[in-house]
Amino acid sequence: MPRISAASNAAQRAETQRRVLTAFGELLFTHGLPGLTMTDVARHAGVGRTAVYNYYADIEELLISYALDETERFLSELRESLGRLDNPVERLALYVRAQVEDLSRRHLPPGPAMAAVLSPSSFAKLADHVGELSVLLQGILRDGMDQGYLPAADIGQQAQLIHGTLSSSAARGSDEPAELEARISRTVRFIQLGAGAQFDDAGQPVRVSPLPAVAG
Repeated sequence: MPRISAASNAAQRAETQRRVLTAFGELLFTHGLPGLTMTDVARHAGVGRTAVYNYYADIEELLISYALDETERFLSELRESLGRLDNPVERLALYVRAQVEDLSRRHLPPGPAMAAVLSPSSFAKLADHVGELSVLLQGILRDGMDQGYLPAADIGQQAQLIHGTLSSSAARGSDEPAELEARISRTVRFIQLGAGAQFDDAGQPVRVSPLPAVAG
């Protein structure tokens, strides 16, 4: 009888865990979190319930693992996309678009709802990870102000307001492609204007204040 190598066994375990996380995400999208059970997840993943418990003790642990996994993936892809753009106002638009699309797709409960279903330690773990998104957004806003494309403002407070708007936008309306695109476009322009961006007749960002003179 052929022996199963450790590498093959590890790959199988990783594949099973990925199936469980994928199934959980799909059930969040179609049914939401309330009433969701480990049995539901196992059935949807096509594995035994015991297999799910081999990785996660309960729904809370599964939820936090899914949220962290999705946030890490999202951050990696977002950083790569932002790196292709130079103008901070355009980078802000990309950030907003990516966030609304991702929040609409994943249907994770918003922050306050997550705090209600997670233990304080689990919520703190998620908050630390999601804090990286705030750092990323604040960097975009800071660049916009430094380069004269956005007026000076309290960056931390502005980032909080923007994230609140993003969660609200993602939770409203249909996910039908045309409606989602219209909602995203409105949200992008609302946030850009709210941050103080201005545009020329061709819709291109323009500086709202001159760059500081460089000492010669």
